[in-house]
Amino acid sequence: MNDATPPNRCRIVLIAPPGVPATRIAAAFDGGDIASLILPENGMDEASFQAFAEQVVPAAQAAGVAVIIAGDTRIAGRVQADGIHVEVSKAELAETIEHFQAKMMVGAGGAKTRDDALELGEARPDYIFFGRFGYDNKPEPHPRNLSLGQWWAQMIQIPCIVEAGCDLASVETVAATGAEFVALSSAVFADGVDPKAAITRANALLDETAPRFED
Repeated sequence: MNDATPPNRCRIVLIAPPGVPATRIAAAFDGGDIASLILPENGMDEASFQAFAEQVVPAAQAAGVAVIIAGDTRIAGRVQADGIHVEVSKAELAETIEHFQAKMMVGAGGAKTRDDALELGEARPDYIFFGRFGYDNKPEPHPRNLSLGQWWAQMIQIPCIVEAGCDLASVETVAATGAEFVALSSAVFADGVDPKAAITRANALLDETAPRFED
């Protein structure tokens, strides 16, 4: 369960990997502070994805975790999600923001270069994500994502999320960039991992080592 006052440092964003049961996602919420949860469709058809989201969204929101649906604005609306994540062109992003930002957060991913990121940033999304869903398969974060996150955090006011690696300790590396959020997926949901314990540990590492933000 999340505290009423969020910590003044890099916070966790969970990304649900393919095949993770709703019960394992819910277990993570008991481990401590989580800012938000991104639900990609992960190859599910529309009906299955909506049914899955309908299981997860109420539990997450009850725990104070904002839910962001990746890619499907209709399902985001139907399940009363808190946000939508898109990986589209600047023009399509601007159109999505125009239609939805009054009702929910709109976040952007897909930037591979500084120019990509700046172009998407011109549309003023609520956040920009550096990483790719499902590519956190090495212990450390991808160097490009770290570099982009550090540059962005120093230059731009729009918050960024940087994808961590599959080792929980990599949250420290992400936090050191100044990024507002660190994305965790396999480090929390891999086979044999206790999601609650993983979130507790990740928060402890961030409490110990993450730089504090100015008020």
